[in-house]
Order: sequence, then C-alpha cells, then structure tokens
Amino acid sequence: MATLAVLILFATLGAVTAQYVSPVPAAAPEVPHGSPQNSSPSYISSPAPSPAAAPSNSFSSSAPFTLPPQGAFPSYISPVAAPTPRPPSTATPPPPTPPRPAPSPYAGLRLGFYMRSCPQAENIIREAVRSGTSKNPGIGAGLIRLHFHDCFVQGCDASVLLDPTPANPQPEKLSPPNFPSLRGFEVIDLAKEALEKVCPGRVSCADIVAFAARDAAFFLSRARINFQMPAGRLDGRVSLSSEALQFLPPPFFNLSQLVANFKAKNLDEDDLVVLSGAHSIGVSHCSSFTGFLAPNPPAMDPAFAAQLQRKCNVSNDPTVMQDIATPDQLDSRYYTNILKRNVLFASDAALMSSQRTSIKVLENAFIPSRWEMKFARAMVKMAAIELKTAANGEIRRMCRVINN
Repeated sequence: MATLAVLILFATLGAVTAQYVSPVPAAAPEVPHGSPQNSSPSYISSPAPSPAAAPSNSFSSSAPFTLPPQGAFPSYISPVAAPTPRPPSTATPPPPTPPRPAPSPYAGLRLGFYMRSCPQAENIIREAVRSGTSKNPGIGAGLIRLHFHDCFVQGCDASVLLDPTPANPQPEKLSPPNFPSLRGFEVIDLAKEALEKVCPGRVSCADIVAFAARDAAFFLSRARINFQMPAGRLDGRVSLSSEALQFLPPPFFNLSQLVANFKAKNLDEDDLVVLSGAHSIGVSHCSSFTGFLAPNPPAMDPAFAAQLQRKCNVSNDPTVMQDIATPDQLDSRYYTNILKRNVLFASDAALMSSQRTSIKVLENAFIPSRWEMKFARAMVKMAAIELKTAANGEIRRMCRVINN
C-alpha cells in the first residue's frame, strides 16, 4: 500500500508540473522607429519537420492539457482554499485587443513592426524576392550581399541604394567594392513601388533591404534557413564611395584583419565564419581574386587554380561561380570547399589559419543544420548595425533618392 501511495503522489506531481509550464509571453506593442525595448524573443524557425506525436510523459494524464484557473493549486502546494466563484457579470466585455508586435533585443527594432501600419508589407516584399530569384538565383545572392554592404557602411540605412546626384556624384553604389558587381536593386525598387501604393510613406527602404535578404536566404536554401526579421529601421541621408572602401573587407584580408573589421561592427569571430557561408551562392568577377592566383598558390588546390586561370585568361573580366558544386543553393557546401581548398578568395582560405576558426569551419561543414541556425541569428544581428534615429533618418518615398 505504501508503494502504491508513493506512485500516486508522483503521478499527481508530474501532472501539476506539466500544467504550470510558463506560456509564451504576449507580443509587445508596436512602437515608433528608434524606440528602445528590453526583452529578447527567439527569431529562428527550424525547417518544417514532419508531423510527429508529442513525447509521452509517464506521469501525465492522457487527457487534453488545459491551464487551471487562477489560484487552483493542490492543497500540498498551497493551503489557501480556492476563491468562491463570482456571479457572471452583465457588463459588455471589451473588444478583443489586436495582436501586437513582439519585442527585439536590438534597440529600435521589433518583430511584426508593420503589423498595424502596413500588414501586407512582408508579403509584398517576399513576393518581389520570389519573383526575382525564380528567374535568376543570382539575384538572391545579390540581395544578401546588398544587405551586407549596406550595413557595414553607415549602418543598415539603405545608403547603398542612393543614386549619384550633382551634390554627391560618388555614392556608395559606385565605389569599387560595389560597382559593377552589386545586384538586386531592381527587386528593391519593385517592392518599394508596390508598398507605396498600399501604404505610402510607411515602410523604410532599409527594412525592405533587410526583409529581402531574409527572403532570399529562405528561397535559396530551399526554406531551410527560415527566420523572422525585426524591423523599424530608418533610411540614411549620407552615402559616400570613400566609406565603402574604408569599411567593407576586401577579398585579400587575412584573418586578423577580418576579425578586426567585424569587431568594429559588433560582430564576433563566429559571426565572421558563419556569414562567410554566403559565398556558397553567386558569382565573382575574376578581377576580385586573380591576385590570389599566383603560380601554385599554397592555399588553393592546384587543379582548381588551373581551371580558374584558364577561365580568367581573357580581357573582359568574366565571372565564375563561387561554388561549383551547388552554385544555385545557399548551403554549407562552402565550408567543404574550404577544406578542399576550392575557394576563390584569400579571405576564404584565411578561415583555416587559426585553430579556433578551423574548428568552426569543420563544424559548419559536417553539421549543416547548425550552420543554418547560426546563419539566421547572424543575419538578424548584422541587421541591427548602427541604426539611424529620427534625428538623422527618414522614410524615403523613393529608395534611390533622399526626400526633399
């Protein structure tokens, strides 16, 4: 009998423990661009798994789970008796509160930022990206690179989109790291045009760039990289070619230079290795890496080097695939290529020049799902670099020019 009583007690405790798991906190309200917040939601969505039964609990009832009413604790948890039920109220209940955007750990950014002001914003942008990448996967690669090049210069403020003007004939987009190789501008223009028709003056170009990069990663990874992107950025008014040269890491940087470059933008060594995985998609002009093609380069497979030398031995600066194995997929094959010494840039090979980064390369090569999760987190982190405020930002009516 004593054994039976102990088993009953454990069964009851298991059911109570299952009942009082904390629910997911309610989303925080939408706030204006530039407002602070303190809580940290999870942004990352794993690839959709196959339906499976929930894990069983040997101490739990098979009845459907429901939260108990307030104060309904078992007697051995609290000796206070349950409150006396109140008569039903005849007052008219208040209208339901509409869903509110969730908070972000990055100042001024929130999940679901446009939930009220422009509910279709993210869908409109995703459709523009889907259309562009379905016609040319290279456009998706360009959108991811566009986001990176935007955030590393003047912060994530869409300054890379600004066209030259008589007052500023040399904006970022004409700087050597960006011109003529940077792509995806037409997708941003189409998305902005569609948004201005339904929500004029609501959605910033900087947020469009961030959402477009997120969506490009989703489509190019066959939906394996799937995450939410906080929004609330403002567009900058300054764009200088010289700053692109100053802040964007060139392909000949060594590891110490790369780490310092990322650290200046509040990104760490792991972010560097993880975000470099974007080199698994897209093309590169030969002029970007021919300096790495010295005779018998030690950091490059000889057969691969010979293939590149034949391809690039012309005068019109052709392009080559950055990943010859899966050129149209954003995947962890980039890290396998590093291990095989089949990468284009000295900065790629540099990731094997220290034990710490070499281990990270190995992990990403052999555990693709871990890299996918880390890539999503790093994209969100990068998308919060040096945000503009109301004092130095705006929401442009056209992404290529500042407002008058």
